Amino acid sequence: MTACELALAGVRPVVIEPRTGPSTEQRANGMVGQVVRLLDRRGLYERLSGGAHPAPVEHFMFAAFPLPFGRLEHNPVHTILVPQQRIEAMLAERARELGVEIRGGHTLTGLAQKDDMVVAEINGPDGSYSLESAFLIGADGGRSVTRKLSGIDFPGVTTDKTVSRAAHVSVPDSLRDPISGGLRIPAYGVIPPFLHHRTERGLVSFAPFPDGRTLISASTTSRPAGEEPFSVDELRDVLEYVLGVPVPIGPPAGDGPHMLRRTVGGNTRIADRYRDGRVLLVGDAAHVHSAIGGPGLNLGLQDAVNLAWKLAATVRGWAPDGLLDTYEIERRPAAERVTMQTQAQSVLVGPGPEVTALRVLFGELLEEPAVLQRVADLIAGADFRYDMGAPGPWVGRFSPDLGDVQRQGRAVLVDNTGRLAGVAAPWSDRVDVVGVPVDGVAAMLVRPDGYVAWAAATGGEPDVAALETALTRWFGAA
Repeated sequence: MTACELALAGVRPVVIEPRTGPSTEQRANGMVGQVVRLLDRRGLYERLSGGAHPAPVEHFMFAAFPLPFGRLEHNPVHTILVPQQRIEAMLAERARELGVEIRGGHTLTGLAQKDDMVVAEINGPDGSYSLESAFLIGADGGRSVTRKLSGIDFPGVTTDKTVSRAAHVSVPDSLRDPISGGLRIPAYGVIPPFLHHRTERGLVSFAPFPDGRTLISASTTSRPAGEEPFSVDELRDVLEYVLGVPVPIGPPAGDGPHMLRRTVGGNTRIADRYRDGRVLLVGDAAHVHSAIGGPGLNLGLQDAVNLAWKLAATVRGWAPDGLLDTYEIERRPAAERVTMQTQAQSVLVGPGPEVTALRVLFGELLEEPAVLQRVADLIAGADFRYDMGAPGPWVGRFSPDLGDVQRQGRAVLVDNTGRLAGVAAPWSDRVDVVGVPVDGVAAMLVRPDGYVAWAAATGGEPDVAALETALTRWFGAA
């Protein structure tokens, strides 16, 4: 994603990738949050969904509470159910379309920084070599080699209490509830689809995906991991413990890759800095957290888009002073919100009667529309705003739908007054002027990452001086 955005901005990136083919590990099952709308801005949502534009979901979950977001007047939660392998393949395809060189089978082994470059030491199929670049971005996961080579600390906490088990399985058709689509278990009841289901002994989820795959997971603190390899038989035993009744699941049918994963404990960590000179971190290299609720790709891919346009501006020479530093200033609070809410969810889904009492209280609070809205914004990543140095209800937040005007990753000035094109003309190499009807908006300056830097409401005269200030602050001198 970072490479795609850099290429759109006129910078030539090279991707160093240890893998030589698609990953065989089943990871995320989709995306949730503002990243879905962001992909739509780039024309990438339709490549994954085959459909037009995304719509908010009527229902979602938080800490195993079903949430009726369809009741909200302003529902920010969008999702797409697509295996991570397809997301990775689509982004790699898009990167190659944009001329990005992806070197498969190459591994970073060392790096050194000079005044105007980074020298990366790389081991490839034909041996070791050095590669000089203006910057190096570590998008290499929670065990980031880039982060370690740069000496960036990774403070946080590690827990080893909960063991999570997940696998693709087969389920008898007789157990599939025709009304809800859930898992109907004799002598127990129905486990709803795509929602966490908590008992006093642990957590279970049932996910029958549209492509025919069925994923079941179970988490508990009372069944430690053994030394033997994880199997569907082990998952079946843990399911019976958590639910109190047997569940006749079997191995999955069809071609893989199939998930078969046992995870002990977890990490919640944020890098002590996202930048060390000419080395920067994005995604899991900068932060790791529980996967509950699926916020990881929303957080990491928005990191990538936030960083890329600012880094490209720096490389091309028009970035205003301090622009690259705003990457961490803006994205660290996003990581802190995600680590906070995933830790809170982990507590709320835990076993024990005291947690049950806490859930009763929390469930009552969720009946309040304001609380439901707050949780929806938290899940979407819309619960905080960037400091843009300008007032207004839209400023610092992800912009309303703008159609296809940002497919090329450029900033846009939405001018519905017809009088501001001349103001933005000195920045025409960096900012496009477009007309897009938006309720209540006379004009709006939107950065390449989709966030509003300045706005004027209908019914008043746009503050031209404030617009020029915003253009200079984010896009440099005229």
